[in-house]
Parts: sequence; structure tokens; C-alpha cells
Amino acid sequence: MSQYKLIFTGPTGAGKTTAIATLSEIPVVKTEAKSSYRNPRHEHKETITVGLDYGLVKLKNNDKIHLYGTPGQERFDFMWEILTEGGLGLILLIDNTRVAPLEDLQFFLKAFDDFIKETSVAIGVTRMDLNHKPALADYHRELRTLGINPPIFDVDARSKKDVSLLLQALLYSLDPNLKVER
Repeated sequence: MSQYKLIFTGPTGAGKTTAIATLSEIPVVKTEAKSSYRNPRHEHKETITVGLDYGLVKLKNNDKIHLYGTPGQERFDFMWEILTEGGLGLILLIDNTRVAPLEDLQFFLKAFDDFIKETSVAIGVTRMDLNHKPALADYHRELRTLGINPPIFDVDARSKKDVSLLLQALLYSLDPNLKVER
């Protein structure tokens, strides 16, 4: 039995906790605190992750994928290095309704650059149904200017199909021969 560790990151409100809960076969461990951050587009967001989120996916061959979510706020960046230790890869979620989602993309790719160079990254853009700009083509252009070409998808963090596709794309980018059967 093998054990793997995958990291979910992105800005506050991008859907990290939701995506982990969507995939996890156990109740998600959350370290939430009341949010002082108020974004009119996320009025429903009353708490933020301050430590980590944790979930687990069990595969048919008894392998386990441990899912860790980072806090989204930069003031908790000390947790980012702790959580990525021993990680297999990174899933970056970007909220398309934020003021500057392409800047968020640049920021998180730079913040996790060393980890990404050692592993791999897959990117999910959330809330594209609420804000169509920037489009996925804009993200692709931005990634090309950064010299990388990771898998990138429009995802709904509440959709098991969407988040599973993102997870499988990350695993495929790590090892094209890897089969994930749940």
C-alpha cells in the first residue's frame, strides 16, 4: 500500500476546502476561524482556513491519497512550506470572480515555484460561471509567458467529476502510466 500527499492551494474563497470535501471519503478536518475578510462576492464566506484542511481518498488497490489544503491568505504562508513537505504535487485553484485572478495565478505559481519544479501542478479556475473574464485562453497565454504548460480547467469545486478530473490530470502529469481507480 502506497500513501501519497497532494496539496490544494489558492486565494481565499477559491474553493480549496470545498474541493477537498468533494473528494474526501472521510469527514474533512478543518482549521477555520471567523473571517475579518469581506469580499462582496463572497458574503457567504464567514470563515477562512488558518492552518490546513485534510481529507483522504482511498483507491481500489488500497493506496491512499492524502489531500491537504493550505490557507489562502499570505499571512499564513509559513504553513505553505510545512504542508508541501513530502508532497507529490499541487492543485492550484483560482477564483475567477476576484479582482485580479491572473495576478493571483502569478502570485501562487511564484510562491510555490520550488515545489512545482520538484513535482507538478494542475490548475482549476472556479466561478467561471459567475465571471467569464478572464477566459481559459487568457490563462493559457499567461502560463505561456511564464514558460509553463500545466493542465488547466474550468471547475466547480462542488462537482466530484470536475475535481476528480483535476486530480487525475495532476497525477497524469506526474506519471502518464499511473491509473487511478476508486
